[in-house]
Amino acid sequence: MAHKSHTPSTLASTMQMRTRKEKKFDEIESSLGLAKSSTVPLAQGKSWLTSWLNRLKILQPFAKPATDNDVVWLLDNTAYRSLRTGTWQAEFVAAVFEREDKETLMEMVTAVVRATGLSDDAAERATVEERVLPFLWDIRPATIVTVDQVSKELKLGPTNINGLSSNVLNVFSSNKGSLLKASTKIGGGWGSIAKMQTYYAGEDGWGIISDIDDTIKVTMTSDPVGILRETFISSPAPIPGMPELYADIKSFLPNDTAWFYLSASPYNLYPFLKQFRRKYYPPGTLILRDSSWKTVAGLLSALTLRTEEYKVDRMKKINTWLPRRKMIVIGDSTQSDPEAYGEMYRTVPGWIQLILIRKATNIAAVGIDEKNEAERFEKAFQDIPRDAWHVFEDPAECMDIVMKTTQQGQHEP
Repeated sequence: MAHKSHTPSTLASTMQMRTRKEKKFDEIESSLGLAKSSTVPLAQGKSWLTSWLNRLKILQPFAKPATDNDVVWLLDNTAYRSLRTGTWQAEFVAAVFEREDKETLMEMVTAVVRATGLSDDAAERATVEERVLPFLWDIRPATIVTVDQVSKELKLGPTNINGLSSNVLNVFSSNKGSLLKASTKIGGGWGSIAKMQTYYAGEDGWGIISDIDDTIKVTMTSDPVGILRETFISSPAPIPGMPELYADIKSFLPNDTAWFYLSASPYNLYPFLKQFRRKYYPPGTLILRDSSWKTVAGLLSALTLRTEEYKVDRMKKINTWLPRRKMIVIGDSTQSDPEAYGEMYRTVPGWIQLILIRKATNIAAVGIDEKNEAERFEKAFQDIPRDAWHVFEDPAECMDIVMKTTQQGQHEP
């Protein structure tokens, strides 16, 4: 099928909407309680509103400290040296929730169980209940979290309308490649993540930006029932061959290589994905969508709507932290990774050195065959040197390409 009349971004969006239609995402989302699945919830679709409120500090006068009745998450982060001041800085992100309504929890668990074809009394209900909880907790805006890092007290917040706080703070000086821990004593009950660590990334060297869903983890992002099963029922499974590839890359590149895992999943899945990453892949900073979805149906929207613009935006942020790093970016063909990586390569010349795209051959993951056509990749990577991008099915073929890229130096902008 010819795509000559479409830009890469338009093509990716069109394919994603076709996938949603052919795989009946709307029907599944409706059964999970979302009135209109094609509409992105306010907090996700109106990011300008969140930014506007944050800039005006509207919530600041009403901010209150978190309490032991709250669920608090501290997210691991990466420290970088400011090119302007020379000081070490890091973006600290915290999430604050109120605990769930038990009746609502049971209703949502039943909805997920039925949508995936299980009986109401299935043994998997306990797993579903545990994993669905973060989608049902009420967010706590205008909340401040106090964190202790060595002998320094950090004030994080106030949280915004998504229940998240983001503060760029100066941190202690340390050697690149080192880790510094921090923790909070408030909101540390069941479900909380009261400890975090900061990884120190030097200015120069290599970095890895990896997608998660259907790149390193089986998610079935083009099948709504598959997404629900792989997220809420099944034990999370790695893509065959990818843990070995990442282990080889980690052992080959310098110890201070910076790793980022960039996913279109909402931050409600942070504990789930952090545990998965820890089991199978090298340490790194998880970057997820910074909006709270009050329904499980929102997960399906997050993985299938506006993923390219979201990922480009987050890669631009990483670039402001580590502009001198040489990056290897790894993704797959199920969503818009080729288009996002191609756009970023052209937008910031010389930063990305190698693009690796896994061609997903499972129809439940890829959705429509058109996503794997050669013409799609050629259009996504137009004006990019042919040796700077590679589409693969077997991860074993990638290590030689990584070694060749790192040994040759860099592509000139």
